[in-house]
Amino acid sequence: MLWIAVAIIISYLIGSIPTAYVFGRARGIDIRQHGSGNVGATNALRVLGKKTGIIVLGIDILKGLVPVIFLGNILSVKTLPLMNDEQLRILIALMCIVGHNWTVFLNFKGGKGMATSLGVLIGLATKVSGLGAVLGIAMGAWLVIFFAIRIVSLASIISALILPLAAFFIKLSPLLIGTSIVLCAFIIIRHKANIARLVKGKEPRLSFKKK
Repeated sequence: MLWIAVAIIISYLIGSIPTAYVFGRARGIDIRQHGSGNVGATNALRVLGKKTGIIVLGIDILKGLVPVIFLGNILSVKTLPLMNDEQLRILIALMCIVGHNWTVFLNFKGGKGMATSLGVLIGLATKVSGLGAVLGIAMGAWLVIFFAIRIVSLASIISALILPLAAFFIKLSPLLIGTSIVLCAFIIIRHKANIARLVKGKEPRLSFKKK
């Protein structure tokens, strides 16, 4: 139980690092007061520029990828027999996303979880057979929708819905299907405001042109 608690705390704290907020503060900008007010990579792209936004995106992906792989490698033996390797890595993955979405460093108000979710899924896919195909389907859907209409939130929501469907049809384990449903729910919950704007036709498109 001690090592499981260690896994929960460390993965949550790593996920909680508010990357966009830190990069904004380094330039004297509180990103929460600009754009959508979100501390995720999309708002960093809009407010801080393409270069900084890409860096934020990369770090947010690594916030999920690194703990799932390396923290999982370190603790997988220590958590037996209470939790096997797959269960431990899924716990780490979920806590990274919870940390990003509800960061302790910003009064539990964080990002929307897409980049960190991508990171944890990549990490899990290196250890779980079949998950790579599911991830590829979801990522492919995101790319097609985004480049067709340039609305990040809509691409994120649809790819999130596709994730558990793909996991079911590829016949992943019940645990992984359940995990994909939880990830989907996290993303939908964090995009409530975006869904309201989409319904009203007021959700902005992402542009890479210099203002």
